[in-house]
Amino acid sequence: MTATSDDPFRLDGKTAAITGAGSGIGRAIAHLFARRGAAVHVLDIDATAGAAVRDELRGLGATAEFAPCDVTADASVQAAFAGLSRLDILVNNAGIGHVGNVETTTEADFDRLYAVNVKGVYLGTRHAMPHLLQSGGVICNLASIASLIGIADRFAYSMTKGAVLTMTKSVAIDYMGRVRCNCICPARVHTPFVDAYLAKNYPGREREMFEQLSAYQPLGRMGTPDEVAAMALFLCSEASAFVTGQAFPLDGGKLCG
Repeated sequence: MTATSDDPFRLDGKTAAITGAGSGIGRAIAHLFARRGAAVHVLDIDATAGAAVRDELRGLGATAEFAPCDVTADASVQAAFAGLSRLDILVNNAGIGHVGNVETTTEADFDRLYAVNVKGVYLGTRHAMPHLLQSGGVICNLASIASLIGIADRFAYSMTKGAVLTMTKSVAIDYMGRVRCNCICPARVHTPFVDAYLAKNYPGREREMFEQLSAYQPLGRMGTPDEVAAMALFLCSEASAFVTGQAFPLDGGKLCG
């Protein structure tokens, strides 16, 4: 079955590459795209996690491959995309977080955030673009609500996600009519990163702090990786064929007030 006006959310015949697909949001996107018919290329710096997701997808009967990919290294990203014979969808999902203001953010912190969250999107887009131009493809970037509003103690993180948003708009303008490019701006999403952060910084208080983080969203909870994946499916499918250069909040009502 191919994408039609009756089911524009199908991805049959499409090939998708997803960075950071070994866990969390990237894994959820990989699973949903595979279920919708796409061949999925799992890209992740963690070879064990990436290969495990590939095997999960194959176990579902999907076409899936894994390539090790350090999004901060040009040669690694180039190698990950060089083996592709076709690419229709790129999801620049790989990213890291950081807590701190300008005084508590070290130069090393700043450089690391920039390398993964900004340079990583640049390199993924750069090496995917020749393939996407051939297929008339689409890019979905993972930005953040932090690219739209101020969030306390997220200085470097907000900087990087603001860059993702403006890169999204720049690519959309430069490749108008040839490659679509949009981004998702989630509020807090419950991923393994959140659990690890709470365990490290608030031992014995994990539940209390989890509830505080959840209450930041007016709906009273964090988002889920599957909810982000559903938005990514919309933006990477024919359902959004008339959409490019846009930032889509997925924020549990935070921007309402």
